[in-house]
Amino acid sequence: MNGTAMNSMQRTLTTLGQQEPDRVPLFLLTTMHGAKELDLSIEEYFSRAEHVIEGQLLLLKKYRRDCLYPFFHASIETEAWGGTTIFLPDGPPLCGAPVIARPEQIDNLQPPAVMQSPGLCRVLATIGGLKAQVQDTVPIIGVAISPFSLPVMQMGFDSYIELIYEQPERFERLMQANIAFSVEWANAQLAAGATAICYFDPVSSTTNIPRDLYLKTGQQVAKRALAQIKGPTATHMASGRCLPIMAEIAETGTAVVGVSVLEDLAKLKAAAKQRVSLLGNLNGIEMRRWTPEQAEAEVKRAIAKAGRGGGFLLGDNHGEIPWQVPDDVLLAISAAVERWGRYPLDWVDDWSDGGG
Repeated sequence: MNGTAMNSMQRTLTTLGQQEPDRVPLFLLTTMHGAKELDLSIEEYFSRAEHVIEGQLLLLKKYRRDCLYPFFHASIETEAWGGTTIFLPDGPPLCGAPVIARPEQIDNLQPPAVMQSPGLCRVLATIGGLKAQVQDTVPIIGVAISPFSLPVMQMGFDSYIELIYEQPERFERLMQANIAFSVEWANAQLAAGATAICYFDPVSSTTNIPRDLYLKTGQQVAKRALAQIKGPTATHMASGRCLPIMAEIAETGTAVVGVSVLEDLAKLKAAAKQRVSLLGNLNGIEMRRWTPEQAEAEVKRAIAKAGRGGGFLLGDNHGEIPWQVPDDVLLAISAAVERWGRYPLDWVDDWSDGGG
């Protein structure tokens, strides 16, 4: 099939089927950059679904990427639980004070109704607006923070880790409430027109917790949650390591794993064993300082290590391109995918990792 030009949906589905499409799909996960396109502040941009719809469609065309990404910001989920958002002029919005100040509050915690949250309804309207524009030609990627990682925003990292180790019954109670919310939220996005759900789960990464603890907690929560989500999912570690648990992530039923620049793509591809596809793993932080030539070299390196045989989507390693990454770098990434991502990747036989 790789001799025939495909649309973004065909390209992505072929790749996820562990086959080679016409070229490597480019999943350039730009969120805030739409505000730049419309000359709006980040806060104003995310205040209306119409802004994000317009911004995403402009970015789709500008960077020739293969997905739409109607993700606003992580704190929009804690807003549904009664939390607040702190907007910055040049970075992703942050969560305000924790909504769970004391572990005892978990005993009576009830999951909020998705449709009663103005922020979540804006996201759903954005997804619906994008779906009306592209139908089934471009994947629309919804986002749900995993029930296991959401408590970092609900109560703070230290308090959450103490809860996991010291209060297992309350931990389970929190997981029940969070699973109910996350599943409802994911399924609402799918019903609105999302193609798949990105299940952000950085706490499960071996960067953050030991493998044995993941097997007892994060993996079990993922199995329970993903089984109830009525569409395909991609599990993203948001820059965290996952090589030691790749097989166990695949057991949760997810289709894609977002992988870190801290680990070698070739080793990750081997560990995936065609059970899951990989998304990654360009360094978004370093990307701010790349020249266009460096961007091309990094794209070429990633494709050489993981592109053959399908099962690889090129993107950044965190799930969000920083505000400070300039246009010339993002355009260079797109051009490099067009140049080096065309199948068959015959040039890889002569490639060496000495700078690309």
